[in-house]
Amino acid sequence: MNPQIVIFGANGFLGRYLARHYQRQGREVVCVARHREGWSGDGMFLEWDGRTAGPWALALEGAERVINLSGRSVNCRYDERNRREIKESRVEATLVIGEAIRACKVPPKLWINASTATWYRHAEDRPQDEWCGEHGEGFSCDVARAWEEAFFLAQVPGVTRKVALRVGMVLANEEGTVFEVLRHLTRRGLGGTMGKGCQRVSWIHLEDFLAAVDFLAGDPLLDGVFNLTAPESPTNRELMKAFRELQGAPFGLPAARWMLELGARVMKTETELVLKSRWADPRRLREEGFRWRWPRLDAALADLETRPGLEGFFRPGERRSTGVRVWTPGRKVAAGAR
Repeated sequence: MNPQIVIFGANGFLGRYLARHYQRQGREVVCVARHREGWSGDGMFLEWDGRTAGPWALALEGAERVINLSGRSVNCRYDERNRREIKESRVEATLVIGEAIRACKVPPKLWINASTATWYRHAEDRPQDEWCGEHGEGFSCDVARAWEEAFFLAQVPGVTRKVALRVGMVLANEEGTVFEVLRHLTRRGLGGTMGKGCQRVSWIHLEDFLAAVDFLAGDPLLDGVFNLTAPESPTNRELMKAFRELQGAPFGLPAARWMLELGARVMKTETELVLKSRWADPRRLREEGFRWRWPRLDAALADLETRPGLEGFFRPGERRSTGVRVWTPGRKVAAGAR
């Protein structure tokens, strides 16, 4: 048997794709989550409550990789209860995983813990890298700090390497994700600039996210914090323009801040998700030699348009278009499609 890969939060967006990614490689995959809803069906499934030890801890013995993605969704209103649950779900899960690893007779070789690019301050003037980036203020930044502190302060055996992923906005043609939401808004003529439009957007194509995780896991000398984003961070204005070009939309109504505030209340979410500037520079990945397959936003969006859902994403590459859709009066044309 291959040493297993244990994924916590495996029924979430990224967990589902990681599980399928490793299953397709022929790896032994153990999926751990609070419930089966959303699980892709790949590998073995184990339940946990995210805060106390249980039978799931046995899966960590001799594991090749432990990947923790657990945490309550931030796509909600930040009232007192939700704030508490968002923070506690991340910190408590990280702490109990650390305790389980410390108790292992044969500890895992690698522990990868999710974090977020919102760790950095609101940045529109310059990118924030892992060495010189400044920590931000506010609820989301405080959650990111507490999450990473729980991870790096966890006392585990020295043979277990630790890597924290400050992940930007992961793009995939998946229901409920940012890509799908912006795509539908654009199709309805609402794909204009949001707020001032100068806020930066740190993003990464899901294929590059999976490749980056494997890249970091494959080098035993890499540890610490890594920004998982594409090398370019467009402004919101540039992002929405790219979506309009993808969908063949000649225009998109802009949304002022007050309009976004009203819409966020109706949709039970927060405007911070689109108004905060995130400009994370993946300096360490670049310096270590990682190569992005999708470094440019327009090409990434065009690729994802042809890969809907889990099955579409993992469809053989030769069946996908690599073109960029452009708008011309009265029709859509796929440029460079094959």
